[in-house]
Amino acid sequence: MRKKNKLAVSLKGVTKKYAWHYDKPTLVELLLRRKVTSSFIALDDISLDIKKGEKIGIVGSNGSGKTTILKIITGITTPNKGTVRTWGKVVSLIDLSAGFHPELNGWENIYQNGLLLGMSRKEVSRKIDQIIDFADIGDFINAPLYTYSSGMKLRLGFSIAVAADPDVLVLDEGVAVGDWDFQQKSRDKIAEFFAKGKTIILVSHWMDYLEKHCQRIVWIENGKIVGDGGLSVLVKYQKNKKS
Repeated sequence: MRKKNKLAVSLKGVTKKYAWHYDKPTLVELLLRRKVTSSFIALDDISLDIKKGEKIGIVGSNGSGKTTILKIITGITTPNKGTVRTWGKVVSLIDLSAGFHPELNGWENIYQNGLLLGMSRKEVSRKIDQIIDFADIGDFINAPLYTYSSGMKLRLGFSIAVAADPDVLVLDEGVAVGDWDFQQKSRDKIAEFFAKGKTIILVSHWMDYLEKHCQRIVWIENGKIVGDGGLSVLVKYQKNKKS
């Protein structure tokens, strides 16, 4: 009998390096036509297993690698070394306007973005009225995307993402978009996902929110995991920040 997989996400030995290109090389470097670059290691040999249904909060100082690990998990970026595996439909609420085309109208972008998120055309057709109603952008749904404000793009992106009904939801604390009413709708929808037993991976500086919603805390500094466990890790992180 085949063993049932209990993992939602698995990272093994993941390293992500970014190259920096200098804008102002010296005269000698220009004469020698030398390309001036340096590198920054955002993630350094990270290994992390996340079980199905876990609610994980990721903490760390600015530049520690928190957002990079989310982008690796969702496939927005790829590692230089190591392996990444996910099981089920993974949806990111990090870059809500990714996958949109400026020349297409709202209807067309819903289909395009929905397919990119793993929905079938039939599923998008079944959910399109609910997506439009949730986004609440009025007649702009018939207009090309380049006429949208940034807020309208984010509202539409959020509405499509949550309609995809992901198995794994990846989000950060800046997910609430639009006016107060839409922000409240966004929070209510995310609360539904928490209640449904979905796997949720969250980056936030809001310690109270993490304490209330997450069972497990992963602490990252300088691209390495320095703590992984229950709320005691959050306490240690907060003490370290104050010291």
